[in-house]
Amino acid sequence: MIQGSIVALITPMDSQGNIDKDSLARLIEFHIEQGTDALVAVGTTGESATLNEEEHCYVIKFMVDKVAGRIPVIAGTGSNSTTEAINLTQKAKELGANACLIVTPYYNKPTQEGLYLHHKAIAEAVDIPQILYNVPGRTACDMLPETIGRLAKVPNIVGVKEATGDLTRVTKLRDLTHSNFALYTGDDASSREFCLLGGNGTITVTGNVAPRLVHEMITAAIAGNSKIAAEIDRKIDALHSSLFIQANPIPVKWAVAEMGLMQKGIRLPLTWLSEECFETVRAAMRQASVI
Repeated sequence: MIQGSIVALITPMDSQGNIDKDSLARLIEFHIEQGTDALVAVGTTGESATLNEEEHCYVIKFMVDKVAGRIPVIAGTGSNSTTEAINLTQKAKELGANACLIVTPYYNKPTQEGLYLHHKAIAEAVDIPQILYNVPGRTACDMLPETIGRLAKVPNIVGVKEATGDLTRVTKLRDLTHSNFALYTGDDASSREFCLLGGNGTITVTGNVAPRLVHEMITAAIAGNSKIAAEIDRKIDALHSSLFIQANPIPVKWAVAEMGLMQKGIRLPLTWLSEECFETVRAAMRQASVI
């Protein structure tokens, strides 16, 4: 089981919106040095919505090659088309990803049965560990714990990223699944509490900016050390909110550029962080001692 701080890595770009492979290589080394436990390639934070299939596969392969087995690489391969999700998941397997993160279908609002059949079809088509990704705020679709419990019985569906921020779901999901089924939070603000309640880790945005602190906080929370986890979380709690002051990944890309780790690049329809937000994010970065 992959546990701990799993960073949903940004996709660095130049001012024209082209993928910046030099900065991507730099970020990979930065995260390995800082103790990040695993990386997600081309998730929501990695701007999967605006990368074409060729670019999507390029980033996955680049990350797999650069990481070279030092930590797991999880590829984002979700789609609101079951056929497309199967295709991307198969390609991620061929490119050497350790697992895939598969978001619930967005926009078309499937039923719970549709969600079950969608994820079951992908799992049966591609023999690679798969993590469900439930993020209703992005998809207008909420995969209920009971549906996750059904899918946990599919052998290569190995976990869920639960991004509702609803901590009451942790116990319910644990009761409906099994001990080898990983529970990850996708909500940085409640990640400490999630792991203290029995979660296995976080798939984090904040970890892009403060990877060492997120790793240490989540490690403490998984171990049940609530005092240490709370002390560390106080240093980064302002980041949890400020990195969502505008739509993710707008603020986090600005913050990573402010740290000198990437250029100022993002793709339309997303735009660079508004100037009136700069000081809010800077203040949170200073609190975390990353600048």
